[in-house]
Amino acid sequence: MALDWWSPMENSWKIFEEYHIGEDLGFALPNPLEELPHPYDAWITIAKNLPELIKNGQLRAEVEKLAMLSIDGLQGHKMQRLAHLALGYITMAYVWGQGDEDIRKVLPRNIAIPYCKLSEKLGLPPILVYADCVLANWKKKDPNGPMIYKNMDILFSFPGGDCGKGFFLVSLLVEIAAASAIKVIPTLFSAVQCEDMDALQKALLEITCSLHKALEVFRQIHDCVDPQLFFNVLRIYLSGWKGNPLLPDGLLYEGVWDTPKKFAGGSAAQSSIFQCFDVLLGVQHTVRGDSAAEFLQEMRTYMPLAHRNFLHSLESGPSVRQFVLSRGDSLLQETYNECVQAMVSLRNYHLQIVTKYIVIPASQQPRKNKSEEPPEEENRGTGGTNIIDFLKTVRSTTVKTLLKEG
Repeated sequence: MALDWWSPMENSWKIFEEYHIGEDLGFALPNPLEELPHPYDAWITIAKNLPELIKNGQLRAEVEKLAMLSIDGLQGHKMQRLAHLALGYITMAYVWGQGDEDIRKVLPRNIAIPYCKLSEKLGLPPILVYADCVLANWKKKDPNGPMIYKNMDILFSFPGGDCGKGFFLVSLLVEIAAASAIKVIPTLFSAVQCEDMDALQKALLEITCSLHKALEVFRQIHDCVDPQLFFNVLRIYLSGWKGNPLLPDGLLYEGVWDTPKKFAGGSAAQSSIFQCFDVLLGVQHTVRGDSAAEFLQEMRTYMPLAHRNFLHSLESGPSVRQFVLSRGDSLLQETYNECVQAMVSLRNYHLQIVTKYIVIPASQQPRKNKSEEPPEEENRGTGGTNIIDFLKTVRSTTVKTLLKEG
């Protein structure tokens, strides 16, 4: 694809569609399917009944009874995404069971083989990723109603009541609020190329406005997600088998690989929208020697291939930051800084949320020795990183992107 796809002569939305990006929903999958045709409906039946099957101790036996299916009958992107979502839920439930110490280290071949083949086809890893549980795991209660929390539900649930619904839907709504800025990208790049200061100023203001909206939506999480349920229940089912001491060698995908494989659990770092803004604003997460930057780069491989390609195409675009710097215009610099500051505010808020939902509950876990610090794994995010250190590093890098006055 030509590197100047953002040129005003191009039909921008046609290009965005090729990257699986929508005008209203951004990177979210529009109107996900809810059912799969026979014989794949057996996967949906289990995925829809996970909490009950787990509670009754029947989940693993039901999974082991499933027939081995070829993925050839899964036609079309939406059908494949639904199958990947369902198999992701089933895999997490099979591995973690009732959320206690009874963990499975081998995924049976009747699930492992179709899951890995489908993952390869979609360019995704065989584990539940953000693109599954957030971007493709939603429906409207009233199809003609608005995209607001009250009118929405998720397709599949883990144990923990509505905790998962709150966590996934608020994440989706944050994503959609921020994605309203995507339409500005062609204007932003062409303004830099044409040295149109007014158009650039306006585009930056629109991005700032979208980021402020995203932060407002993010605040809904307090009403929708209980910290204890998140930490003690949902977090377990979202955890991966990379950097996880409970599965130090990873998970063996029977019939696919001879040795266990390590994959990170779902993480907000797998969201394309915020990595998109980092690229646009010139937030440089330098990889060499920086574990946070390495993790962000690695998380791109957990995004749908089309979204990964979109981020790569943005990196070929003109540098907004360098242009603003070179003009030496104080008003333009101020507008640019407000945009970067909106990203800093989101990252500050993310740190507060992680403190409330992971760090504080971890410190409240019963311990034999009361003076003992929480084990390091309890402060790890579902992606397997020390989440506070990671978020502080990412925030610090964003702050450093602000242009100095004068």
